[in-house]
Parts: sequence; structure tokens; C-alpha cells
Amino acid sequence: MPAHAIDDLRFIRETMESAASFTAVPGWGGVMIGITALGAALVASLRAPVGRWVAVWGLEALCAFAVGASAAFWKARKAQTPLFSRPGRKFVLGLFPPMLAAAVLSAVIYRAGFFYLLPGIWLLLYGAGVVTGGAYSVRVVPMMGLCFMFAGMVALVSPPAWANSIMAAGFGGLHIVFGTIIARRYGG
Repeated sequence: MPAHAIDDLRFIRETMESAASFTAVPGWGGVMIGITALGAALVASLRAPVGRWVAVWGLEALCAFAVGASAAFWKARKAQTPLFSRPGRKFVLGLFPPMLAAAVLSAVIYRAGFFYLLPGIWLLLYGAGVVTGGAYSVRVVPMMGLCFMFAGMVALVSPPAWANSIMAAGFGGLHIVFGTIIARRYGG
């Protein structure tokens, strides 16, 4: 085959990959993340000291990551598409920086004693990550991210006593609602 034909085929393949959307966002995995978040909210509401409250939500974040990653892997495998295709890599690259920023800011905020800011920061930056990563996914994913960002803004201006309820509504409720929509419309 002539070199220019191979280059043309490579260009066409790369263009099609760039235009594709990341469809391995796990709907039922999102529902499971929401359920575990509601469990974390219940445990965290037991009037534990702030350090334990932060630890409960930190463990929930790790649990949510494990559930989300395994559900995305399962969904991609079921659809026989590579999880780290070009759209998948773009999704991860859009999601990762805000998650890293949330982790760094959490440590700084915790050390400074401004615990009441954590729910708003977590929800806002998670939402920002979902919006930016979701730009390479189906339309409902960035919408979900905007809802998380809104919940984060609400948390930042709400009384600290509402923190756990807002976390439950955000990480629990929004994951369940949007996870169900994604599962029904886009399969699993």
C-alpha cells in the first residue's frame, strides 16, 4: 500500500477516535457509589469527632473509586471496547486534576482547622472533574457534574451542621439519580 494511503487511513482512524465519546461511564456503578455514600453519611452522622468524620468520607472516596473503576472496566469489557481508548484517556485526564486538587486542598484545610469547607470543596471539585472529563462522554455526564458543582456551592454557603446532609444528597442522591439515568439510557 502506498505511504500516503496508510497516512490517510491513520488520519481517518484518529479522527473517528477523537469524535467518539467515552461510553464506559458506569450507570449501575454510580448507583452503587450512591448507596455506599448514603451508608457513609449514616456512619458519619453518629456525632463522631471531626477527624473520624473526615476518615469516614475518605474511606468512602476510596470505596467509590474502587466501585467506579471496576464498574467502568466491566461496562467497557461488556461492550468490547477498550477502557483506555482516546475518549477514555481524555475522560481520565479531565477527571484526575480536580481530584488531585481536592486531595491537596483537603490536607491543607484539615491542617488549618477549616473543616466546614471540606464538603463544599469535595463536591465542587468532584463536579468540576466530572464536567471536564464528561466533555468526552455522553451529554448527561457533564450535566451530573454541574449538579455536583451546584451542591458544592450550596455546601460552601450553608451552616456547617448541614454538611453531612449535603454530602448525602450530593454523593449519595446525585449518584443514584444520574447512575439510574445512565444505566437505562446508555446500558449498565
